[in-house]
Amino acid sequence: MGFPASMSSPPSLLQLSSSSSSWSKSALFSVAPISFSPSTVKNALCRKRLVILSKRISPLEEAMRIRRERELQNTTKFRKRPPLRRGRVSPRLPVPDDIPKPPYLGSNELPDIASEHQIHDSEGIVKMRAACELAARVLENAGKLVRPSVTTNEIDKAVHQMIIDAGAYPSPLGYGGFPKSVCTSVNECMCHGIPDTRQLQDGDIINIDVTVYLNGYHGDTSKTFLCGNVSDALKRLVKVTEECLERGIALCKDGASFKKIGKRISEHAEKYGYGVVERFVGHGVGTVFHSEPLILHNRNDRPGVMVEGETFTIEPILTIGSTECVTWPDNWTTLTADGSPAAQFEHTILITRTGLILQFRLVLSMMVSLKPRLISLSVRDSTIRVCGLRLACHHNSDKLD
Repeated sequence: MGFPASMSSPPSLLQLSSSSSSWSKSALFSVAPISFSPSTVKNALCRKRLVILSKRISPLEEAMRIRRERELQNTTKFRKRPPLRRGRVSPRLPVPDDIPKPPYLGSNELPDIASEHQIHDSEGIVKMRAACELAARVLENAGKLVRPSVTTNEIDKAVHQMIIDAGAYPSPLGYGGFPKSVCTSVNECMCHGIPDTRQLQDGDIINIDVTVYLNGYHGDTSKTFLCGNVSDALKRLVKVTEECLERGIALCKDGASFKKIGKRISEHAEKYGYGVVERFVGHGVGTVFHSEPLILHNRNDRPGVMVEGETFTIEPILTIGSTECVTWPDNWTTLTADGSPAAQFEHTILITRTGLILQFRLVLSMMVSLKPRLISLSVRDSTIRVCGLRLACHHNSDKLD
């Protein structure tokens, strides 16, 4: 449909249907609600009008639409910022010979996703917890380094040193040829950013993804940090992304369907007009880095239910704009196709016999997560937190394994 060349923009529906407008005198257009009667359309067609069907929306939907439009207008600020550029990548850092290494080293090919689910006995849970607590400590210390002018390479060096000082191996290093010990994903980088000499800028957001291999178990955690004076739009994106994760976690219990997680995350993200990236999924984690089940964060019909002793990750990525992505020639760094910002949070969940959900609060580095918050014993909102593990009481809240 065209519009007069003298107009700087197309007339709105209100203008087209207004009796005070010169457009109504020409009788070219007619607006009908979605609940129109057949006679309404018939009469309009007889008068050779173009019928425009409109749908009534609730006040809440209208408020969210306006909020989303304003946020999209804010993306022009992001586009004015220089796009992410790759800096110089320094050589990989050495790991002492006496530190045990994961089996995937020595190949630049990505390992296959293991078909077996990660189900642990009591000894395995203890080892998983130790790996997760170490990853959490490293992540929190790495987050303290986030400030303008710091390079992601400096963050990588600090993370690498903390991990090997604890007698663990940095899981990303050498995984499918990944050249660094941590993933650092800035602004429009969805995930898997390679640390380099680029300096962080005031107003950036950065996801730091730490994974350690300790006593034969992978502990993985990530979090999106704010660098300096960050805009309200970016703060909201980061906040809602973490809320999406928490809503997915709230559904977890023995016998629950995995597909409900994606539905709950999508519903919350859509309330704020954000997109959920479908390409990257959660998965099993434990003695292997990535295994079944794969956890989709969007609406889906994938079969499968949670079972006792199982560990898996939930790790949504939300974007302000497009959910489509592009990958740099390094085959790792993945950015939003339109350059709009993205944020990610991830956790690993353990389902127990009593119906308690033991959450190692972490997030994925290559696609996984676990992130203990290292809190001493406390009880709040039917949740018991002990040494960084969170026990969400769903059934027998008086019994702990």
